[in-house]
Amino acid sequence: MAVYIYWFLLALVMLGLEMATGTFYLLVLSVAMAVGGSAALLDASVAWQLTLCALAAVAGTLVLRLWKNAHFNKVADASLDVGQPVQVEAWHENGTARVLYRGAAWDAEPESADMPREGMLYIKEMRGSSLVLTHRKP
Repeated sequence: MAVYIYWFLLALVMLGLEMATGTFYLLVLSVAMAVGGSAALLDASVAWQLTLCALAAVAGTLVLRLWKNAHFNKVADASLDVGQPVQVEAWHENGTARVLYRGAAWDAEPESADMPREGMLYIKEMRGSSLVLTHRKP
């Protein structure tokens, strides 16, 4: 059997394993092995086949890492508390407030100094254990 057939069979095995795990890293390896198989199909030497396979694996892993970091940071920043209404118990002289939210008292600060203090206020974001309030529902 020709060498490229082994490359493509390995790529299919990695693709099957990827479908079982869902990590995307085995998909990168599957594509890298297909690149090695394509090089074998074009009669490249074994050294070139392995080199192209390794380069495709490294490049694919780096691209996947960058994509995952960008994607999951957006998801991690999304909070279920954003947009929820709060009841202000008291405003302090330094501009901060004490609000009642989820049955507990929280420290809060307005999004801007000229924000209206009356009416319904909403959570814009969370900074540690402090809430940032806005008068518009996000």
